[in-house]
Amino acid sequence: MEPARKRKHSPVWEHFDLISANKVKCLLCAKELVYSNNTSSMLRHFRALHADAQANTGAPTQMTRKQELDEALVSMIVGDTQPFTVVEDQGFRNFVAKLDPTYVIPTRKAVKAMVKAKYEEEKQKAKLQLQSVTAVSLTSDMWTSINMDAYLALTCHYIDASTTLRSTVLGVEYFPDKHTAVNLAAVITSLMEEWGIGAKVTCLVTDGAANMLACGRTLRLRHAICVAHTLNLIVKKCLDLTPVLSSIRTKARRLVGYFRSSTSAKEKLAVIQEQMGKPTLKLIQEVETRWNSTFQMLQRLVDQREPVGAALSGLDSDIPVLTSEEYANITGCLSILAPFHEATVELSEEKRVSCSKVIPLLKMIETLLHEETTRNTNPLARELGEHLIKHVREKLHTLQSSSIMSLPTLLDPRFKTIGFFSPTKADEAVRRLSSECANVIRENSHHPSSPSPSTSTSSHNEHHCGVI
Repeated sequence: MEPARKRKHSPVWEHFDLISANKVKCLLCAKELVYSNNTSSMLRHFRALHADAQANTGAPTQMTRKQELDEALVSMIVGDTQPFTVVEDQGFRNFVAKLDPTYVIPTRKAVKAMVKAKYEEEKQKAKLQLQSVTAVSLTSDMWTSINMDAYLALTCHYIDASTTLRSTVLGVEYFPDKHTAVNLAAVITSLMEEWGIGAKVTCLVTDGAANMLACGRTLRLRHAICVAHTLNLIVKKCLDLTPVLSSIRTKARRLVGYFRSSTSAKEKLAVIQEQMGKPTLKLIQEVETRWNSTFQMLQRLVDQREPVGAALSGLDSDIPVLTSEEYANITGCLSILAPFHEATVELSEEKRVSCSKVIPLLKMIETLLHEETTRNTNPLARELGEHLIKHVREKLHTLQSSSIMSLPTLLDPRFKTIGFFSPTKADEAVRRLSSECANVIRENSHHPSSPSPSTSTSSHNEHHCGVI
């Protein structure tokens, strides 16, 4: 005969039976657990697997408090990217015990289950939000982890009912297959279907790699190349086309690497910065894939020139200091590169629409670049400026003819027609917009009761703007 069901103050007993002196059975899933005169294991089991049953407990206030603490723990782990093992760290457990001795910290396995449940909950909220929007744009990119595993990321951008620009990461998919257009398209298609947005996609934005361009064609989506990525390629190429500057960058990287890797050098620099009344800032290392890191590295070296020189002179090191001529070259080149840095930062915004700013920003870059190259007295800076002018004209002028860029510029009240390089291009955009408006009016007059479907494969849908 089974032992009588044990009644305790803890509401968790509403969901368990005591089946022996040291064993209990869950009434919801029949799982048997070891019982050692406390409810810890039952609480962990209940929270991890049967949170939905919490409303049926005999003491909702106590369980609600427990749930609040569990949710706060999950939020901390997710928000601060903490490992699940943090709940096993003795220091953390002691800290929590001081805050609330009655709180039973979930096990690592339970926390993992709660994080997964939270992910599914947030995913359903995002899906519900996407159901209410009529059009979305996608951005996608490949990246490699520190373990050299490849992943494909896909992000969805849209404007909600309150006219707020929002973005949702649809997936970061492990990608062990070859990076062919067909394989890329298959993963993107799968994610679009999973999120129910296939008919709403107006534009796909990627880098300009050949496989990504072919992927756009395979998907039959309107496709735009990320302008910030194109700027990155242009500047990187022009930096490499300037041999003297390449030599300076190599020397600068070695100098920065020394101060970042040597504890004594780092401490020496911080002390001297404080003595000189300079902000205590670390030197910035150049990253090969991001040209703006080159700008930041060189700018920081110029700003910290005196402390760096003083620190080096007091250290036993064979790292050569940058010469006065090299600093002059760096300063001249920074003035040439500054508009590109500002444009890159502006185009990398995620919370504001950027496609309407592309043509005006390129116009600003070309104007400032020409002016600075003309008046700059540094030969190296002038050489860099000439390379940049040539490549900007070759690679970016055609964007004025793209409706993805020209129509948003025309419709943006900040720019309208003055944002274009020339009145001719502005007039072309006006005519294209007039034609698109006429098409919409004709379509609506033929089908007054049903809205025009949003398709990404038809040429007449050029009025949809991708969020670049």
